[in-house]
Amino acid sequence: MTSNLEWKTRKDQATPRGVGVMCDFYAERAENAELWDVEGKRYIDFAAGIAVLNTGHRHPRIIAAISAQLQQFTHTAYQIVPYGSYVELAEKINQISPGTHAKKTAFFSTGAEAVENAIKIARAATGRSGVIAFAGGFHGRTMMGMALTGKVEPYKIGFGPFPGEVYHAPFPNAVHGISVQQAIDAVQHLFKFDIEPKRVAAIILEPVQGEGGFNVAPPEFMRALRDMCDQHGILLIADEIQTGFARTGKMFAMAHYDVLPDLMTMAKSLAGGLPLSAVCGRADVMDAPAPGGLGGTYAGNPLAVVSALAVLDIIEEQHLCARANQLGAQLKERLQVVKQGVAQIADVRGLGSMVAVEFHHPDSGKPNPEFTKKVQAHAMKKGLLLLTCGVYGNVIRFLYPLTIPDAVMAEALDILDEALRA
Repeated sequence: MTSNLEWKTRKDQATPRGVGVMCDFYAERAENAELWDVEGKRYIDFAAGIAVLNTGHRHPRIIAAISAQLQQFTHTAYQIVPYGSYVELAEKINQISPGTHAKKTAFFSTGAEAVENAIKIARAATGRSGVIAFAGGFHGRTMMGMALTGKVEPYKIGFGPFPGEVYHAPFPNAVHGISVQQAIDAVQHLFKFDIEPKRVAAIILEPVQGEGGFNVAPPEFMRALRDMCDQHGILLIADEIQTGFARTGKMFAMAHYDVLPDLMTMAKSLAGGLPLSAVCGRADVMDAPAPGGLGGTYAGNPLAVVSALAVLDIIEEQHLCARANQLGAQLKERLQVVKQGVAQIADVRGLGSMVAVEFHHPDSGKPNPEFTKKVQAHAMKKGLLLLTCGVYGNVIRFLYPLTIPDAVMAEALDILDEALRA
């Protein structure tokens, strides 16, 4: 048996430091919400591959779907030789995404690729080049993805210059003193001082910011953006890469709002662990690029597509939207109890099972990343994997599989409770 230390030694010699690795152990196997390292230690997985495993590790339905497809073909390149499963999945995404208007969907491989293509589609549809994004938003590690991302460390350090015609405004955040009105005024400020509205192709935002700290966009903010877009002929893009597929208690986070986006990006839990992403949007907007303008060699890989079809069945049959609400309420209730005895807890927030806890210094009220890291380290030592986030690194987010057994969830909450109080 190769030890964790042996793998780390080999990793340090073979791979660059720019690929940051959180854990000091190496995975050997996993099942639903649990994984085991090469030395046999068990962990409860509240990271889920960064929100990729809403349906858990190795769901039997997903394994069966991939196994069956392996017996048929693994690759043709959809834009060379198409296959029906791609069309079937597009039909289902069009049906379950918010709104009853005519929609079309194209598939890609990664979330960043979906974002890049959403911007391409928006520019083709409007004939404009400008894009507005928000502070704290995360949209990928490609050059355009980094340009859109409103968080410098670690994503942008040393990689500029970035593509032009990208502008940022503050995102509403009551905990950090940014009101909805201030955020709206900041977008209007951009129109006044940086770029005229008729040159803006799109406004892109996450309905719930992921890396930014699980900050939920207030409904009045989403309405104001929709009104601005309608007034100026701008497209509204909802980046649902982390929020999609039952995580927030609805299939998509935009279903929590009373306005609709023109385009949506999705990835992560779409295919249950296989690389697949998508852009779904108004049919007339999606048809703007010329034939050949969209696609990619691996875009809409057949193994990932059948896995995604299985994921949608699992979400429906196992009622994972309701499960997300139930688990999220259980987690928030526990955190509120712990908050009474842990002065560093400044806020508990989230939709469904997209829940986060933010830590501040009790005396100054300033972000407390040191405490956050201690909680994460204590939990990991006890066998619970947690992810941090937030512009200041002072937020812990919870991304457990929505299929997690009740007993495993209870065990994880006990470890979390101990880590917070310790």
